[in-house]
Amino acid sequence: MVQAFVKKIGFLSFGHWTPSPQSQTRSAADVLHQSIDLAVAAEELGADGAYFRVHHFARQLSSPFPLLAAVGARTSRIEIGTGVIDMRYENPFYMAEDAGAADLIASERLQLGVSRGSPEQVIDGFAYFGYQAADGKTSADMGRTHTELLLQVLSGEGFAEPNPRPMFPNPPGLLRIEPHSPTLRDRIWWGAGSDATARWAAQLGMNLMSSTLKDDETGEPFHIQQAGQIRAFREAWTQAGHQREPRVSVSRSIIPIVDDVDRAYFGHESDSTDQVGMISPTTRAVFGRTYAAEPDVLIEELADDEAVAEADTLLVTVPNQLGVDYNAKLLENLLTKVAPALGWR
Repeated sequence: MVQAFVKKIGFLSFGHWTPSPQSQTRSAADVLHQSIDLAVAAEELGADGAYFRVHHFARQLSSPFPLLAAVGARTSRIEIGTGVIDMRYENPFYMAEDAGAADLIASERLQLGVSRGSPEQVIDGFAYFGYQAADGKTSADMGRTHTELLLQVLSGEGFAEPNPRPMFPNPPGLLRIEPHSPTLRDRIWWGAGSDATARWAAQLGMNLMSSTLKDDETGEPFHIQQAGQIRAFREAWTQAGHQREPRVSVSRSIIPIVDDVDRAYFGHESDSTDQVGMISPTTRAVFGRTYAAEPDVLIEELADDEAVAEADTLLVTVPNQLGVDYNAKLLENLLTKVAPALGWR
């Protein structure tokens, strides 16, 4: 058993919707409104974060900033974030404007997870958004380049030459993107799939967001590889000489089974194990298991998860198509029946 400590606990929603009568989210409007309502409910329950996955060309949440701004306007304490935004699709300048505005609406509570992307619904979807990798570079390189530019823009340093005859008076010097949130630069997280990209994120001063899968680099169980990735990140952070403490999150599917409804939905997941698969022709990945069991069993199982113990933030993936009430109950059971026994509360 490894030693745990108090954690921030939030939910991560992929925002699935389908017109199926079995789904509580049958349209994009349903999933957007329910995402806001679940964030409000999570705050009332004492959770610490409301995070949303971003997928393009899919019946899932996509453009994040209207949703983040709406959640920010309806809540007052909870962290609001993404896990993650695919930077291959993003204009860093326009993104900095949107993020700055949403962050100020939320009183500087955004925690933006970004990455170079994952397997897509369409071939080279970013090309439809107007982006192509430079000659000799990959789309992953392009995503990292967009990220580096975003970080520069968020620093608040002026870079644009002002018009000598502007419509409105300018402050002196070069101009920056507005609106500017002065603290947002320190709240950018990188979704790392490998140890190498975790180290790269640390060098640039981004927090680490480690998901329910990573490159299978050693053949060890998922949580052990992920814990090693976290330690590599922290070592690189220290070597880079940053002055603040980094944040680290991990995502897990955790279902406390407390009644027959839970058992009917997720009882079959009780014997879940890690899985291995190819997420690209050249990349073998290990996928973490689902934790679904009665609270006393969950407590024992999660106590042995080395990566959860290493992280300061736990994001629980939620089955959003089951509706707000069910997912609020899931979060409440986790917060009250599991987290205290593990020292997370």
